[in-house]
Amino acid sequence: MDSGTWGGRAMADFRSLEVFYWVAKLSSFRRASEQVNTTQPAVSQRIAALEHEYGTLFERRSRDVALTERGRVLLGFAERFLALQAEMGAVLNETGRTRGTLRLGVSETIVHLWLSRFIERMRTAYPGISVDIIVDISPNMQAALVANEIDLAFLVGPITLPSLVNRPLFSTPVAWVAAPTLVPGEEPLSLGALLTHPLITYPRNTSPYVELRDLVLRTNLLPSQIHTSASLATIVKMGIEGLGICVIPPAIVQGELASGALRILPAEQTLSDLTFTATYAKRPDRQFVAEAAKLAQEAAEGWARGRQA
Repeated sequence: MDSGTWGGRAMADFRSLEVFYWVAKLSSFRRASEQVNTTQPAVSQRIAALEHEYGTLFERRSRDVALTERGRVLLGFAERFLALQAEMGAVLNETGRTRGTLRLGVSETIVHLWLSRFIERMRTAYPGISVDIIVDISPNMQAALVANEIDLAFLVGPITLPSLVNRPLFSTPVAWVAAPTLVPGEEPLSLGALLTHPLITYPRNTSPYVELRDLVLRTNLLPSQIHTSASLATIVKMGIEGLGICVIPPAIVQGELASGALRILPAEQTLSDLTFTATYAKRPDRQFVAEAAKLAQEAAEGWARGRQA
């Protein structure tokens, strides 16, 4: 019997299953060709061969493709084949010899807290894996995960999409923080009193900004200004220079709080904690991404224990 047949029928090879997997996940022949580093005609040829063997797998639409019922069945088998291939490679090559790049998206809050701990753990566990770090806000990282532009993100989560996995990391309080000269005194400040000063916080489509905006809308009070920045360093510098009240986690300014450059303001209005997760897409061919998320959880837990000690 020919090695490429089973009972007289051709068997799908791993490459074809990989191509099929990415067309199914990205709903696009063009984007799948970019993902597997080949041409769009080559992708179309492999899908046509699979459909000749197994029947119609995709419904062609004007801008994308969607799986048929038969395609959904094959996707389950493709995921199992690719996962088995990845597992085989990991066992035969040994974990320490795994090669590749982890495309990592990180909230800047985590950069200031425990990212270095994670990098050290990755270097020990996977010396052959390079980490390509992109610092961005959580909504952008969610979109990048869905588009397969990054493998793993440390972001404000969890993200409730069936294609994504969330591993809890930690939560950190958010407070009103300002230079002592801007808002002196120890009496708890009302929301109205806080809003008499400019506010400085994360960009507009982030959870701290949205919460702040909703507070303002509910109370019918208008702050003098709301400044936003994707750079925490910029927010902190503006706060130290007395340009407004920062709405940020105090954990990222422990040094400034200890030196007296900033202080946590006593306030009647509390703010929600930021909860972070290690979030990644389910990819059967990249098992080390799930392991990296686990290492991130361990790094975050170690950091949290150190703060409590």
